[in-house]
Amino acid sequence: MRVFLGVTGASGAPYAERLLRALVEAGCEVGVCASRSGVEVLATELYRDPSLPREEVLSRFVGDGGQQVTVYAEGDFSSPYASGSAKVDAYVICPCSMATVGTLASGAMQNLIHRAASVALKERRTLVLVPRETPLSSIHLRGLATLNEAGAVVLFAAPGFYHGAETVADLVNFVVARCLDQLGIDNSLVARWGQ
Repeated sequence: MRVFLGVTGASGAPYAERLLRALVEAGCEVGVCASRSGVEVLATELYRDPSLPREEVLSRFVGDGGQQVTVYAEGDFSSPYASGSAKVDAYVICPCSMATVGTLASGAMQNLIHRAASVALKERRTLVLVPRETPLSSIHLRGLATLNEAGAVVLFAAPGFYHGAETVADLVNFVVARCLDQLGIDNSLVARWGQ
């Protein structure tokens, strides 16, 4: 399976990190693009140092993903994820900032993340957006509704507690498991309801 993972400037880097690991573990080919703000969030939330250079942050983020993971620059419109003619199975933006929601809902494209999401929508492919913002304004809600009506799945980074979470990692796994479910990737990150 070929998956695009966009990382934008919303809090939620642990979700992106766990999702990338799960995609690699599932044998997916993953194209990663992080916005400038996304890199800053990764550096701050995962490595506790917002001054880290972009290359170092992305190298740490990809880790031992090896040949399964390719990192693309924000402005790399020659990336296969920028075209509907490329074979891509699914697209995820995790975390997804409200600035990204607004840009996508308006049909604008300022970087590869926006372009990839636009391709997903126009080609009717799976697009999962993982926002974390709260509370939401009516502007945010309208943007999310527009994207949902266009075919995107809006999957808030809102973990459940009914599965007996004991650690922060358990809460992260809950959201990542729901995301993997939307992509059609079998996983056992959390116990299924009723099992």
